[in-house]
Amino acid sequence: MKTIAVSIRTTVALMIIILAYQLVVTGIAQAVMPDKADGSLIYNDKHEVIGSKWIGQNFTSPGYFHGRISSIEYNAVSSGTPNYAPSNPDMLERTKASVEAWKTENPGIPVSELPVDLITNSGSGLDPHISVEAAQVQIPRISKSTGISEEQLKELVAKHTQERELGVLGERVVNVLLLNIDVQKTVNGK
Repeated sequence: MKTIAVSIRTTVALMIIILAYQLVVTGIAQAVMPDKADGSLIYNDKHEVIGSKWIGQNFTSPGYFHGRISSIEYNAVSSGTPNYAPSNPDMLERTKASVEAWKTENPGIPVSELPVDLITNSGSGLDPHISVEAAQVQIPRISKSTGISEEQLKELVAKHTQERELGVLGERVVNVLLLNIDVQKTVNGK
């Protein structure tokens, strides 16, 4: 009987400690960096959530920049992607389909200039970023579709280019959602 009482007291004490820890950490995060603590959400003019700057979205319209392929359709409930070898038949088929789609959507850009990040998954399947080269190579299609000059689109890509961390870590990338929001604002004249 004594062992059961000790077990119950220990369980209750640990539950209180864990709950208190979570409340303290959440409170500190909300006080120090509320935007990040809330998921770095992006709002439209009506203050409606349209996404997070850390989770990609699937853009297929020719008037928008396209992001990376996502085997999970950017569903943040469970991140991950198939870990296919380059020789896997499913991977080969998906890659061939992606290259064919590229040729159809971007007839003036040869496949040899197609950046690999536009036809491959990220490790999480949620990556909202593409390389600067992947953004720049899409400019002619978007210009033709929207009427925005290529020069304006280059400026938008430059505006949304994130440099390497500490100047050396990672690659220069562009957040597709943030870039496409500015493309839409430019089209709408805002």
